[in-house]
Amino acid sequence: MLSYIINRIIRMVPQLFLISILAFFLIQLPPGDYLTQYVQNREASGAEVTQEEIARLKSTYGLDMPMYQQYLKWIGNIVTKLDFGYSFQWSRKVADVIGPRIGMTFFIAMLAHLVTWLVAIPVGIYIAVKQYSVADYVFTFIGFIGLATPAFLLALVLMYWAVTKLGVQVGGLFSPEYMIQPWSWGKFVNLLEHIWLPALIVGLGGTGVTIRTLRATMLDELRKPYVMVARSKGLSELQVLLKYPIRIAINPIISTVGWLLVWFFSGGTVVEIVLNLDTAGPVLWRSLLGQDMFVAGAYIMIIGALTAVGSLISDVLLAVVDPRVRFGSVEGL
Repeated sequence: MLSYIINRIIRMVPQLFLISILAFFLIQLPPGDYLTQYVQNREASGAEVTQEEIARLKSTYGLDMPMYQQYLKWIGNIVTKLDFGYSFQWSRKVADVIGPRIGMTFFIAMLAHLVTWLVAIPVGIYIAVKQYSVADYVFTFIGFIGLATPAFLLALVLMYWAVTKLGVQVGGLFSPEYMIQPWSWGKFVNLLEHIWLPALIVGLGGTGVTIRTLRATMLDELRKPYVMVARSKGLSELQVLLKYPIRIAINPIISTVGWLLVWFFSGGTVVEIVLNLDTAGPVLWRSLLGQDMFVAGAYIMIIGALTAVGSLISDVLLAVVDPRVRFGSVEGL
């Protein structure tokens, strides 16, 4: 297993190199750049922009160099200094723009997936065991509604419900009086008062898929001979379920755990915009609209790295949980 992990890590290096090339060149495909938009906005406001000022700005932002030189400088700074460049829109280093928002994005996504698993796993197992019962039809119907409902629409509905029925403030992560305050117990409590809504919205959005997946895999396992053998040995129904089919049926969900790293960073962008959350998704959206290429490139690079790491984590977790995967990996080596 250790040899397998080391081999996978070594393979990540060329993958990340290719991702960095694609990320840098793809974000420069649209015509113009940030400076073009900046000049147009200045001229639209009535300010005159001279050619000397344009040349100075190009030199300041490094936009006067050929594209391949810009890439080499950018990737070189990332490898040697972990410096992702300078954000034109925020007039700060990219790390200073992304860094403070990563932790909050991870926290929201972890709570959201906790909601998904706490709801979907028990429900998926129950309706598989009680196939074609009233509960099966009811939860299947609710699951299909969840699959068909866009996250932003669910966000708007729950925001309206929270304001009109519960009388709570929605939108943002903090109340105005805590926005610029240092961390304290009061600020943490205020965060919890605001964060439950985005966590609930995003969590419910993934519940339908998880219920359907777990129900299908459980039904497949419950029909296999080893379950009938376990029952014939006198084990209770609960012991049979916990010891055999659930352990196998849960594999598709475990295989997606590593992909949560990617979702932590980039998922739920539309919901975050609707709820006015100061997290990673809206920053990526604004950087793409404003052609802030170093912020957008850094996000794509980080998402690519998280995809590679997440895939490795999923494979390792599957090998730990399912001996068949582990032995297959060893034989493959």
